[in-house]
Amino acid sequence: MNKIGLSFIFAFSALLQFPSLGQVKPLSAADAEMVKKSISDAAKSTVSLEAGFIQTKELSVIREQIISKGTFYLKKTRLLRWEYTDPFAYLIIFNNDRIYIKDEDKENHINIQSNKVFREVNNILLGAVQGTLLLDTKNFQCSIFDQHDQFRALLVPVNQKLKETISEITLFFNKSDYTVEKLVMREASGDYTRIEFMSKKINLKIPDEKFAIP
Repeated sequence: MNKIGLSFIFAFSALLQFPSLGQVKPLSAADAEMVKKSISDAAKSTVSLEAGFIQTKELSVIREQIISKGTFYLKKTRLLRWEYTDPFAYLIIFNNDRIYIKDEDKENHINIQSNKVFREVNNILLGAVQGTLLLDTKNFQCSIFDQHDQFRALLVPVNQKLKETISEITLFFNKSDYTVEKLVMREASGDYTRIEFMSKKINLKIPDEKFAIP
C-alpha cells in the first residue's frame, strides 16, 4: 500500500487531533446551541457536496509531513467518495454498508456491518463532514468557539473505547453556509491529520456512478 493509502487508513481507522489554536473563549451554552442548530439545518438541506481537498498527515515515526490532494464527493444519505490524485492515485468509496478501496492495481471490498472498526470510522467520518457529529452527546463532549470568520467545534470523546484511539477532533465551519471547511484530528499517540476543503459545490447533481462499487 502506498503512502496515501497508509495516510488515509491511519487518519480514519486510528483517528486524530491538532495542537491548541489560541485562547479563544467558548460560546455560551445558548449561543452554542444556536450554532449547532444552524449547522444541523445546513446538513439537512445539503443533498450533495463536491470539493477539492488537501490532506496533511504527520506520523511520529516519519519526520516529514505526508501531503496529498484530490476531490471529495458526498451524496445523501450514506455515499462518500475520496479520490486522491496527487502524488498518487488512490480511491475509497463508502456506499451505505460497503467500502471499496483501490490502491493502484489492488482492490479491496469491505462490508461495514461485519467490520466494527470500519463501521465506526464510517459513522464518524459522515458525522464530521456533515456536521451532525456535534449532536453525538453519547460519544463526544462538544465545545463551540467563535474564531474570526469561522466557528470551531472541539469534540472530545467521552466513550472509553474511543478515548483509547482519539484524543480530539476539531471541525471548522464557514459562518456563511455552515459547511465544514477543515477537519483536524489527533490520535492518542499524538499523530495528527488535517483535511482542508476548497472550491465547494453544494447541491449540484452528482451522478450515482461516482459511488458505484465494481
